[in-house]
Amino acid sequence: MASPVDDAFLAVRAALYWSTCRFRVLACSDLQFVQGSCDPFISVTVCFRNKQEVRKTRPRKRTVSPQYGDTFIFDVPDVENCLEGSEADGVGVGPAEVRIAVWHDSTGIGNVFMGELRLKLVDLGSELLNGHDAWYFLQPREEARVAKPALGALRLNIWYYRDHVFSSHKYNQLRNVLLDSPAVNPITSSAAYILGECVSNKVDAAQPLVRVFFQANKIVPLINKLADNEISKVQDAITLFRGTSLVSKCMDEFMKIAGLHYLHDTLKPILDEIFTERKPCEIDPLKLKDIEQLDGNIANLKRYVQKIFNAIVNSALVCPNVMCQVFCGLKQAAVRHFPDSKEVRYLVVSGFIFLRFFAPALMGPKQFELTTEAPDAQTARTLVLISKTIQSIGNVVGARKSQHPYKERYMMEIHREFMDSSNIEAVRNYLDVISSASRQHAKGIETPIVLKEGFMIKRARGMKKFGLKNFKKRFFCLTNESFTYAKKKGSSALCTIPIESIQAVERLEEDSFKMKNMFQVLQEQRPLYIQAYNCVEANEWIDMLAKVSQTNKNRLRMYHPGAYMDKACRWLCCKDSSKDAAGCTPVTGGLPADIKVSLDSDREMERIHSLFIRNMEKLERVKDACESQAVYMGDRNMRTAVQIDDLKTCFDTVTDLMAYVISLEEDHKKNRRALYRGTKYGSEQAPIGDDNYLLMKAHLSTDSDLEL
Repeated sequence: MASPVDDAFLAVRAALYWSTCRFRVLACSDLQFVQGSCDPFISVTVCFRNKQEVRKTRPRKRTVSPQYGDTFIFDVPDVENCLEGSEADGVGVGPAEVRIAVWHDSTGIGNVFMGELRLKLVDLGSELLNGHDAWYFLQPREEARVAKPALGALRLNIWYYRDHVFSSHKYNQLRNVLLDSPAVNPITSSAAYILGECVSNKVDAAQPLVRVFFQANKIVPLINKLADNEISKVQDAITLFRGTSLVSKCMDEFMKIAGLHYLHDTLKPILDEIFTERKPCEIDPLKLKDIEQLDGNIANLKRYVQKIFNAIVNSALVCPNVMCQVFCGLKQAAVRHFPDSKEVRYLVVSGFIFLRFFAPALMGPKQFELTTEAPDAQTARTLVLISKTIQSIGNVVGARKSQHPYKERYMMEIHREFMDSSNIEAVRNYLDVISSASRQHAKGIETPIVLKEGFMIKRARGMKKFGLKNFKKRFFCLTNESFTYAKKKGSSALCTIPIESIQAVERLEEDSFKMKNMFQVLQEQRPLYIQAYNCVEANEWIDMLAKVSQTNKNRLRMYHPGAYMDKACRWLCCKDSSKDAAGCTPVTGGLPADIKVSLDSDREMERIHSLFIRNMEKLERVKDACESQAVYMGDRNMRTAVQIDDLKTCFDTVTDLMAYVISLEEDHKKNRRALYRGTKYGSEQAPIGDDNYLLMKAHLSTDSDLEL
């Protein structure tokens, strides 16, 4: 049983004495785990033409970088012939070969081969007489490297890049000109836009851009400016973001980063159920072996789609705030450019959240870390059918016509089941909430969306003339902007609490007022105590209020589960006498702890620098075009990779970019030269067999020929 060899090293020291050869195995580095463990030992085999000897070290337990220091001595029949690789009168020993293999010690499955190196003493020559000390890359078995009979041909195009990441301050100039992109007017003259236009594969540009801007908290203005520019060029709203533009790829990458935890919370429980049950959902009669299974399969598919649908439309309040800000900007830009289209406000948001977020995650859950196992054929087909339905739901809310027939006739029954007016209205309400301006604490272009309303009992904030606190029945209304109560439905609000002012929503201990089903809405002034009519209502209000306020920046970490008793002058829960005392119990809810994304901005900046270097010729053409048009002497229709809307700003940006990129590249050249001079082939940093060292050496030879 063999395991793959992946960047594992072995240090060997060898010396040849008269009639003996001494090998000392020093250490290994970066070995691979075998079924969760690694207990490596070394076998050293010396092979002559008519003789073979084997020595072994003792296993080192639970380590991928074992230290040995074991010395093995072998008798050499003929030193001269061994080194020269010749035979005298047909009786010489010929060239000696040493095979040093690394094994994982296992009693259950037998020793597992982990890699080897083969040395011919003749190749070391006179160096062996003085002692040879080097690190080597471990290789697979010799027989594994033997070419098999030809089975055909396959053509590949492969790029290999090795980036060296500098300290953060080295990238400050390039980073700053990139992060200033949202402020550049027009956006087509910004560094981010120019990068996207120079790079043929938009994904290559979008991935590092999104990570850099996300970490700098500038991703929202970047996407909004790029989207506004693209929307302004579209004639028909139905074609919005249907191409492979920079902004569409930035949105794909952004939603994967910002919405991964949201995707898991929403879809993973149901996907786990689908993978566990593995119920058949095939509804295409042509693919069914037994047509009698059709009704049961349709029922299975409907049940799964309904669960997925409910999970999505009920998750609006837990959609990450940063995603809501982006969706709000997209909707506002679309409505501004297409004021006569009623559907565009839904079309522009559903095109991303359904078609580019939920549907791809359903079709390929492993790519979104929703499962660790690849689905079998039946489960994969189920996910495809569910994804088709979710995509169609997203399409129909933004369609000009209410009817949206499927291309496949067998999907018509599912279409009739889920494309009714109530489901369409639920999706539109979901899209309204996740694109609401109130989620970014700004006034939007739409009226407030009512999330929940009903009568409850509140504790009065003031006092009656006799000084007694009282409880009153009031009509409460929660929207995406505020939480209010009035004397009755339709009356003017007696109190309005902005959503962003809510610091926490928690239950209140029953002993506080000897009343059940009570909860408290905590804000800066004082808590609002409310009693629901039953436990179900209380749970619904608490859940809804907590979700709508969970992204507030002023959320409390601690609270008092009991009320403050005026007569006793103390908190009922912790007995503290100060009315302003900090809470004594951690709040519940809030955002999960794992949503903070760990991003290496410097690594992403190096990727961006590499992209500019590989497209330097395009930058030069843009700069030449700006200069030519500025003096009205050149071809004003000169074809460039970048659209030039404003000569001055575009010229300034390209000039700065080229200066910063060239400066960084000069630093890279100096670093490569210093690294090459300080690295010895055969050291741990450059083990024998490491192609990276040879690539670095070849790259240095072209540095002097590189003209920027």
